[in-house]
Amino acid sequence: MRSFAFVAAWLSLFSSSCTAEPNLTTPLPSHKILQDNFKPPQVFKNANLLRNINLEKGYVKETVNVVIENVDAQGQDTYYIPFKAEVIGHVGGLEVRDKKDAEKPALRSEVVEYNPYSPIQFYRVTLPTPLAPKAQQTLSITYYVLSALTPLPALIKQQDKQYLVYAFSAYTPSAYLTQKQKTKIKFPTVDVPDYTEEPERQGSTFTYGPYNNIPAGAEQEASVRYEFTKPLTLATLLERDMEISQWGGNLATEERYWLTNKGANLDGHFSRVTWAATQYYNPPSSALKTLTVPLKIGSVDPYFTDDIGNVSTSRYRSNFREALLELKPRYPVFGGWKYSFRIGWNGNLKNFLRKLAKGNGDVLKVPFLEGPKMGEGLSYEKVDLRVILPEGATNVMFESPVPLVSSEITSHKTFMDTLGRTTLKLTAMNMVDEARDKDLIVTYDYPFTAAYRKPITIFAGIMAVFLTAWSIGRLDVSIAKPS
Repeated sequence: MRSFAFVAAWLSLFSSSCTAEPNLTTPLPSHKILQDNFKPPQVFKNANLLRNINLEKGYVKETVNVVIENVDAQGQDTYYIPFKAEVIGHVGGLEVRDKKDAEKPALRSEVVEYNPYSPIQFYRVTLPTPLAPKAQQTLSITYYVLSALTPLPALIKQQDKQYLVYAFSAYTPSAYLTQKQKTKIKFPTVDVPDYTEEPERQGSTFTYGPYNNIPAGAEQEASVRYEFTKPLTLATLLERDMEISQWGGNLATEERYWLTNKGANLDGHFSRVTWAATQYYNPPSSALKTLTVPLKIGSVDPYFTDDIGNVSTSRYRSNFREALLELKPRYPVFGGWKYSFRIGWNGNLKNFLRKLAKGNGDVLKVPFLEGPKMGEGLSYEKVDLRVILPEGATNVMFESPVPLVSSEITSHKTFMDTLGRTTLKLTAMNMVDEARDKDLIVTYDYPFTAAYRKPITIFAGIMAVFLTAWSIGRLDVSIAKPS
């Protein structure tokens, strides 16, 4: 039986909204506590539903396009999305939009809490306006599932192909009756040796269905086993610091990674000779060999170190079209192996910071996530982001492009600081590298007096040293002759 503490913990982690959090001083929205016997009211039906499962990367991406219809006599604005309790803790980046107007902001969605021992938990989606009786609306629901792929076999030789198993329901999990639905699965290759039922096959795409009049909560267990001879790279933790120096006009970024490969483990010992031989013809491998980190154009002074110093290989090339940091670990990272390192670089602050037309306000626009970009994808269990603002910054507000676990203001002291720098700390869970295009916006006030705090402190320190030395020099320490 699941422990109450465990379920309550992951419910609290995912209680934040998928919409932007506009103000740090406003607490994150608390999740609604429902009755133990809660079941979503049957006020909607899914008139038509198409589910797309993408398995081309080392994590699962699902997109559900559904036409919902209000079957109640009154307007309704609350739609529920069910997940198994063991799955919802690995769901990240859930976003719901109006399919016919994708330019509108994402709809508000959050995890709701009721019976912690229930095998099914829910996300609650709030429509911007109640849907009238018999009216329809098309929703596009996108989310990612981490740690859902299992290597089979779990042990492979150094040069063997890797196969993964993904278990799912051919019926799209829904809290409502679904009149018509299909499930499509996209694989990275056509090598899919094992699968359940008999789907319609078209190249590297399988289609299950159509299914008609599927009741709420119905499931049809299915699984597929497919080739994926690439690493399943997971960052169990990413610590990302962005330090702003308005006097120096610099934005310093440092990232610390704890990576692991979730792929099949090696059957036997690693052979350096065999590995060296493969470098001449570069066959597919389940080992992580290189990391490519695209940086903002104009980035300078990149550095890279791993746990015991810079013993791995790194190369940086930069021109007016790109800035690319390439890393090669000192050993290939096979399934079950781990690799930790840090990277950092500097950027011109004027490319990220703007002054407000009125007052002392500044607006900072920076990527929430950067890091490696690889064809097989990279997922993140936990991301701790710190934006270290200038000393004396006040009235800090932000808009987050991703759901957050927590947000807080702290103080960070560095060289010659007096009170410490104002620091915005944000924590997110279950992110993937597709979030690279999302920007964090931070606004804050930086008054004139705060801007000159450090120069005045330095000047006062120098003067104090000078006056102390001058006072000591004026002392008469000579031994007088006896009279």
